[in-house]
Amino acid sequence: MAFIKMTAAQVARKVIENQKLFILDVRNRDAYEDWKIEGHNFDYLNVPYFDLLDGVEEILAKLPTDRDVLVVCAKEGSSLMIAEMISEEGRDVFYLEGGMDSWSSYLEPIKVGNLTGGGELYQFVRLGKGCLSYMVISEGEAAIVDAVRFTDVFINFAKEKNVEIKYVFDTHLHADHISGGRQLAQATGATYYLPPKDAEEVVFDYTPLEDGLIVKIGASQIEVDALYSPGHTIGSSSFIVDRKYLLTGDILFIDSIGRPDLAGLAEDWVGDLRKTLYRRYRELTEDLIVLPAHFMIIDELNEDGTVAKSLGDLFLENHGLNIHDEDEFRHIVTDNLPPQPNSYQQIRQVNMGKINPSNDEQTEMEIGPNRCAVR
Repeated sequence: MAFIKMTAAQVARKVIENQKLFILDVRNRDAYEDWKIEGHNFDYLNVPYFDLLDGVEEILAKLPTDRDVLVVCAKEGSSLMIAEMISEEGRDVFYLEGGMDSWSSYLEPIKVGNLTGGGELYQFVRLGKGCLSYMVISEGEAAIVDAVRFTDVFINFAKEKNVEIKYVFDTHLHADHISGGRQLAQATGATYYLPPKDAEEVVFDYTPLEDGLIVKIGASQIEVDALYSPGHTIGSSSFIVDRKYLLTGDILFIDSIGRPDLAGLAEDWVGDLRKTLYRRYRELTEDLIVLPAHFMIIDELNEDGTVAKSLGDLFLENHGLNIHDEDEFRHIVTDNLPPQPNSYQQIRQVNMGKINPSNDEQTEMEIGPNRCAVR
């Protein structure tokens, strides 16, 4: 029987299309429990690789025959070996090409909607990490918001769309993943914007992203308006695109709100976070479609794979927007926080331009789930 590689892109389609998949994860239990591939119709079996070296006979009865079986490990080698052993027992099986490293890095571009004058807005969904990046397209020009470090994805997509990347924005200084914004701007000649209040320690040149900034994209003049919205960081900014979409960075998510502690200043920033969520955003039209920079759980994905919901719906449904007592709010977002992101202090240093780790080191820094939110 055959053992066949399955790419991260193929797994992503199974997630988005709600297809069935059975995953045999052969990583150690702590790694599996901390972070795994999630899908609405996925079932799982976790058996560490070392427990299978003497044979896979004992687990064969646990592997279904009515759906694809995918063996997953950290980097590919272990899953390839176990998949071969399973195939030798007469079963068809897949293994994940590149392992969880490849899953963490894969981006799926999905169209969110049309913009005035024939423009388009795309969301780049990084399913394995929960990161969301955006490309605004109009009249041959493009702007990128919150690019991850895989800059070739954006460059190649822009080429497919026959547009020139003119502007690159980071909504804030990221701490959970390495930004590709500065490198993308250098590669394309685009202008790179960063909030100056987040950039006091950066060692590179940038264009200040100030409150009220309006950047026009293309001849159709789609406006990308900056809205100062501190709380996750002191410089956090949101964007209103085409008077229809609200890009919230790491301040507001679909199922949660941003955490204020990743620069060690939770007590100082919790008031800013509440003011942004309960005052600044309340002044906006509820018809705006919220597009965050992250998601935490698979349930935040819509049927088409996008992560988006109206601001009005979030005012009704998001618990973080309905904590009316200020002391309770302060307690929740300072004393009830999840574990901090893997290597977040080093990631901040990378994003400041102070250290320049190798690609393998960057991959290791980013391994693990998104932990930017308070639920």
